[in-house]
Amino acid sequence: MNRFDGVLIPGGGFCPDGTLPLWTQRRLEQALSYPQARYFIPLSAGSTHKPSPLNAQGFPLLESVVAGEYLCDRGIPAERILTEASSYDTIGNAFFARIIHTDIRRLHRLLVITSEFHRARTRAIFEWIFGLDSPDVPYQLTFISTANDGIAADALAARVAKEAAGLARVKILRSRLQNLAEVHQWLYSEHAAYALGKAPSPVLTKAIDTY
Repeated sequence: MNRFDGVLIPGGGFCPDGTLPLWTQRRLEQALSYPQARYFIPLSAGSTHKPSPLNAQGFPLLESVVAGEYLCDRGIPAERILTEASSYDTIGNAFFARIIHTDIRRLHRLLVITSEFHRARTRAIFEWIFGLDSPDVPYQLTFISTANDGIAADALAARVAKEAAGLARVKILRSRLQNLAEVHQWLYSEHAAYALGKAPSPVLTKAIDTY
């Protein structure tokens, strides 16, 4: 079995009660099948499309923390779990994973696990972001997808359509933004999840059920 430096698990949203939806659990269960990985890196603070559920003390739950607790409860030592709680979308997942964890820890052999509906756009984004600025040791990325379990057929169809449109936008951005500094500038000047004064567009289809 390959020994990865890090297993990265993008966030997949919350159930209203603050638990993780079945499709996210499938990602985490797949991650658990790589016990020899040095680190497990759950990604995401939450989503701009829905407010985060609150914990018993009234504070917002963070997706990556809840996912990290899921892994920890199933035997992964806490010191091998690196949460990333700065991102609110897949581009942010990749960007902040790299600048907060993988560049710093020099983790180069990475496995990215996400749901089948999310795989194509995730792969395009992570290959783009992790290929920028010619790292001294090139990143080696492997991608695995898991079942779209727990998603109703109409919600899945809407999300698949949204993913296709998002992938087309990623291809345009990839040709425009050629280094990490340019991505950073774009995130904090144009991206509605991060730029001051920007408001994310509401999701008006059944795809909202997949966040």
